[in-house]
Amino acid sequence: MKRLLTAAVLAGVAGVLWLRRNPVPCPVWLAFVLENPYVERVAGGAALLDRAGVRTGMRVLDVGCGTGRVTVPAARRVGPAGEVVGLDLQPEMLRRARRKARGLSNVRFVAGDVVETPLEEGYFDLALVVGVLGELRDREGALRAVHRALRPGGLLSITEVFGDPDYRGRRAVRELGESAGFRYAGEAGSFLSFTVNFKKPI
Repeated sequence: MKRLLTAAVLAGVAGVLWLRRNPVPCPVWLAFVLENPYVERVAGGAALLDRAGVRTGMRVLDVGCGTGRVTVPAARRVGPAGEVVGLDLQPEMLRRARRKARGLSNVRFVAGDVVETPLEEGYFDLALVVGVLGELRDREGALRAVHRALRPGGLLSITEVFGDPDYRGRRAVRELGESAGFRYAGEAGSFLSFTVNFKKPI
């Protein structure tokens, strides 16, 4: 039994290390890890929107939106005068997100990679990157694409949740944001879930 437990732990560690070197999007069959009581408690949609300063009338881009866990609450918060765009690589994730967003006219979903998807330059007020930074194969390129899509003075809000195999620490997040041309604008949260905010220079 002891050997079996040791082997399982080693296999888990090896899997995490492999994922860190070979990032892949969270598969649809693992969507439950994004929506469960633990994630809601430490990184619930409302709390993340508060940390990012989402307000009525904003244009928001949700990068790697998955099942719309944060996209839909954001659309409700920005209201009819605002707009939210959820971007994700996986069609099945977007199908689930669209089901959640039924009845909302100010949200739309786009299938694609943030690096390759043509986004209108200077269009968005805010970009959310929640729990997906480590899944991006070209993290620097992705954040540069977000930089272009934000208006001058626009905000980038990156959240990481402890326990995610692709988890990135605060220092790594800050370095990536600043290397993409953003200015550090503060952070919130705890060890279990933190958010680092950045501003696009005017």
